[in-house]
Amino acid sequence: MAASRHTNALINETSPYLLQHVHNPVQWYPWGEEALNRARAEGKPILLSIGYSACHWCHVMAHESFEDESTAALMNEHFINIKVDREERPDLDKIYQIAQQLLTQRSGGWPLTMFLTHDDQMPFFGGTYFPPEPRYGMPGFRGLLDRIAAYYRNEQTTIRKQNESMREALQSMAQPPAPAAVSESNPLESAVNELARSFDERYGGFGGAPKFPHPPNLDLLLRVADSPRFCADPSPLEDMVRLTLRSMAAGGIHDHLAGGFCRYSVDDRWLVPHFEKMLYDNGQLLNLYADGWQRFRDPLFRDTADGIAAWVMNEMQAPDGGYYSALDADSEGEEGKFYVWDPEQVRTLVTAEEFDICRRRFALDQPANFEGRWHLHAAAEIEDIARSTDRTSAEVLQLLRSATHKLLHGRAQRVRPGTDDKILASWNGLMIKGMARAALRLDRPAFGESAARALEFIRAHMWRDGRLLATSRMGTAHLDGYLDDYAMLLDATLAMLQWRWSDAWFEFSRQLALALLQHFEDTGRGGFFFTSNSHERLIQRRKDFMDDAVPSGNAVAAGALLALGHLTGDEVLTGAAEQALRAAAGSLQRIPHAHGALLCAMLDVMHPPLHVILRGPEAEIAGWKRQCAAALPLRARLFAIPDTTGPLPGLLGERRTRGTAVAYVCEGFTCDAPITEIDALLVRLQRVESATRKVQRELGNL
Repeated sequence: MAASRHTNALINETSPYLLQHVHNPVQWYPWGEEALNRARAEGKPILLSIGYSACHWCHVMAHESFEDESTAALMNEHFINIKVDREERPDLDKIYQIAQQLLTQRSGGWPLTMFLTHDDQMPFFGGTYFPPEPRYGMPGFRGLLDRIAAYYRNEQTTIRKQNESMREALQSMAQPPAPAAVSESNPLESAVNELARSFDERYGGFGGAPKFPHPPNLDLLLRVADSPRFCADPSPLEDMVRLTLRSMAAGGIHDHLAGGFCRYSVDDRWLVPHFEKMLYDNGQLLNLYADGWQRFRDPLFRDTADGIAAWVMNEMQAPDGGYYSALDADSEGEEGKFYVWDPEQVRTLVTAEEFDICRRRFALDQPANFEGRWHLHAAAEIEDIARSTDRTSAEVLQLLRSATHKLLHGRAQRVRPGTDDKILASWNGLMIKGMARAALRLDRPAFGESAARALEFIRAHMWRDGRLLATSRMGTAHLDGYLDDYAMLLDATLAMLQWRWSDAWFEFSRQLALALLQHFEDTGRGGFFFTSNSHERLIQRRKDFMDDAVPSGNAVAAGALLALGHLTGDEVLTGAAEQALRAAAGSLQRIPHAHGALLCAMLDVMHPPLHVILRGPEAEIAGWKRQCAAALPLRARLFAIPDTTGPLPGLLGERRTRGTAVAYVCEGFTCDAPITEIDALLVRLQRVESATRKVQRELGNL
């Protein structure tokens, strides 16, 4: 039954996901006092539905149930209905995903459908997607609504008893064990060994289908491989990263026309994706492919990074600078319709020569791979196509580039997937960092300028009175920032300072760090809560150490505070970071490989990265920086600070008489004598790399 055109209480929200439901016949409310007070007053249980705009099954349930008048009537009669965008309210999503898993002993997901008590928001029943009628071994949603309403009326004693157990479980999960000493090698060694055991030696990645990229784990392998103290032979770790990056870049999870990556692959070969494209995935992958280029000098990694950045700048950057959140998986009501092809569609858009290359490259002469149609992936190497067509590789590449340009133009005439155009501080942080790192690694100034526009947007519109706001859309920024917002933006700002020094950005980084400590630190037990000390009271105040789709906020905070503390000599910052690592020790010992980002921070404590500080006339040190960036060890940090900059603390304060360029190479808190010739600096950096490899060879021979 079609939805009516009346509106509900979501009408004043900014979230595109919530606005998609504004004309449902369901009397939806956003999470807030109006809905919670009404539930208390009427004694009705709360039906909490959590999803996001790019979620395919969220759309399915909306069409099947929330747009249906009879289903909406049951919901309105028996429940207070609250709709939440999980990207705006990750605090609620984290709590109720865990609660759903405790209640059902099944994995979570979206749409998340939870039923809460009217007075204290404790969950007593839940699930994810429910069909309108019984199927897939699941109960029908309409029948479920009647049964839950009756159960709530008649079984209050049972519900309250269950709620006490749930409250105790959530409380115990929110408070990890007391701080303990951090082991120097065991969690790191265990994590690497577990990743090696689960590694897919044929296609790369970890585990089987569905297969996710897991950037924090790949980043960890790269950084351990770059640390001779912990890795005698980097080759196996490098091979895992290299194979995974190459396989993902060749697969259908990678958009071979516009650039960028989809969320995950439904198969183990990276061929057919779930078609949503998320900013947070692409920010992490851009950083990883830029690092892959720095480490391996594989042109595929450079080109893939270029493609991600081009997609972001072309499709995901708002006119005023911020980065949008996501592209939908669906268009015209069908998942993947925007992306898939028939061979004849391709043939009509390109020349005969170009089609011959496309046919071979994208397996258009092989069986269809997505519901009777073809989703593009790199099925053949350029060199193999060149040999089989009696062309040079350069000729094949030229034909392929011409063809993909035409296909991209043709695809642009289709109905596009929806864009979630809200701007999230945390996800922007991930992309700003990726763009800054790629700008430095690949010498792409346009990437850095794009990131600068995004950072300036957040400073201008989402930073108010020393506090971050979590989300912004169409001129309205709101919701208090979460730990991830502060930590990821701090990390991004430090990356931006390596791309281009700015006194304003440096001061912003210090303000972010101080605000993070003031509002999120657990000064008694160590670590950082996900919500601030002024956040609304929920049924749980979480402190997470494990990575999820994004790296753990505690991990990013620890790493960024360590970096800023080392640079400035601020022991308050480094002490808070080290205390967070001690607080995470118990969690690390239980599931080491789920803490990739935290283990990277732990590496920085045990083996501080090299710092290269350039000081002098801006034009001169810019040239030095460009040459240094290409020779920089993977874990090193590079700052080029003009001599017009005033006094700075710590390592950053290393300087010399104005008028000539000078470099300081610092390990830990100790700096070498100043270097005044660029060739000598490059030799010094090469010596660091050579020493790393020598130590690894010697350890490998023991």
